[in-house]
Amino acid sequence: MSIDIHKDIARRLYEEVVNLGKSELLDTFVAEGGDDTTRAHAGWSSGRAGFREHLEWLRASVPDVHATVTDILAEGDRVVVFWRIEGTHHGELFGVPPTGRRIDATSISLLTFRAGQIINYSVLPDRLTILRQVGAVAA
Repeated sequence: MSIDIHKDIARRLYEEVVNLGKSELLDTFVAEGGDDTTRAHAGWSSGRAGFREHLEWLRASVPDVHATVTDILAEGDRVVVFWRIEGTHHGELFGVPPTGRRIDATSISLLTFRAGQIINYSVLPDRLTILRQVGAVAA
């Protein structure tokens, strides 16, 4: 598979799966044994089920979530996505109960592909900024 196809899948992961909630696309984008390494920290399932649980958690925590891909870099089987997350905090988020406050922060994700599907996903959100915005950490 080409780097351009990997970059397109990565972009669609945010634009269609995160923003529009099209979880059915995970069956196409994620390999059956794909690993969302975020799950290790959150106790989610492995495989595609873990990706679905991650998406459900995000959309429950920030129902009006909007992700904007700001840059994509790729080499070989890896894609790095720089993205911005915006929305309103309406569900538990990083241990913080709902506040109704707006969040606006950046994240960086690393996706590894094999045969045109994601086999590993790792995200590094700017948790400190988010925690400050929801009032859990002093500015």
